[in-house]
Amino acid sequence: MAHLCGLCLTLRDRHGHLARLVTNYDGLLVSVLVEAQAPELSPHRRAAPCALRGFSRADVVDARAEGARLAAAASLALAAGKIGDHLSDRDGVYARPLVGAAARRVAERWSRASDHEAAALGFDGEVLRDALARQPLLEARGGLTLLELTEPTETAVSAVFAHTGELTGKPHNAPALAEAGRLFGRLAHLLDAVEDLEADRRNGAYNPILATGTPLAEVRRLCDDAAHGIELAVADLDLERRTLVRALLVGEVRRAVARTFDDHRHGTEHPPGEVPKVRSFFVVCPAELCKICTCGWYQPKWSPNRGKSCRERCECPCDCCDGCSYCNNCCDCCRCCKRCDCDCCDCG
Repeated sequence: MAHLCGLCLTLRDRHGHLARLVTNYDGLLVSVLVEAQAPELSPHRRAAPCALRGFSRADVVDARAEGARLAAAASLALAAGKIGDHLSDRDGVYARPLVGAAARRVAERWSRASDHEAAALGFDGEVLRDALARQPLLEARGGLTLLELTEPTETAVSAVFAHTGELTGKPHNAPALAEAGRLFGRLAHLLDAVEDLEADRRNGAYNPILATGTPLAEVRRLCDDAAHGIELAVADLDLERRTLVRALLVGEVRRAVARTFDDHRHGTEHPPGEVPKVRSFFVVCPAELCKICTCGWYQPKWSPNRGKSCRERCECPCDCCDGCSYCNNCCDCCRCCKRCDCDCCDCG
């Protein structure tokens, strides 16, 4: 949470309130990797109360931290590229002239901000721009394999991960970081395609799995292989603080793979002719806001965590914790199951 909130506030302080919209969980990994290699380059501060964490103060990574700044640059570039894809495909509201013009201006502003931030950190933003430009060209070509379509994402993430080794004065980490980034980029691309598979099939939208005709079993194999490769790459890293990196890039990655394929399987198990219920934005938004402001205590009736105990929700794989972040009742070694600072378990 210190890295997630730190990324959000770095975007706000350096690029304006609107830039906070690009805050994402994948981006914070860059900040985590910098702190894990050189904690002194990741100063923290006490942040003011925020509605998204239940109006409580929190320890967050400072906007001066080079890891948070690199994460912000990468997040802005990827968000600008995604807007560009929607504009070129004329998706939904992006097909409307006024919305499209406003979105184009925002994308251009974020792209310039990303280039400026990356240059200040010695990172070549051209790598990200080139990857984003090549992706739609590959998709339009046809006849490519699934891994050929994920290559631009792999290249972009690999470059960003590898640069954290340069920032922290540990260039010997760059090969392992590049490999971890390449496989993480592949995994993120594939999981995103699996999540969107049924919606893209119904809407006739482009999906790399559908375009290549790859069986879902083969996609799962590629994801499992990528997760295993990431684990091996992380084991080769020279880190001052290893626990959080392992928790996110090993434990959470494997859970994300299992969760995504389980959700897809359950989402397709409907009787013939049954249409899955689509909930209104005006129903989902207040419910999700209530869940956030109560730190997960409230769960809407459609939530998979509804009715589960705190222990079941946190999915902690070890036996040393008696509670989790939902009830804040934990053993001495773990402040909560998600933020273990010791090496007694793999809960992270």
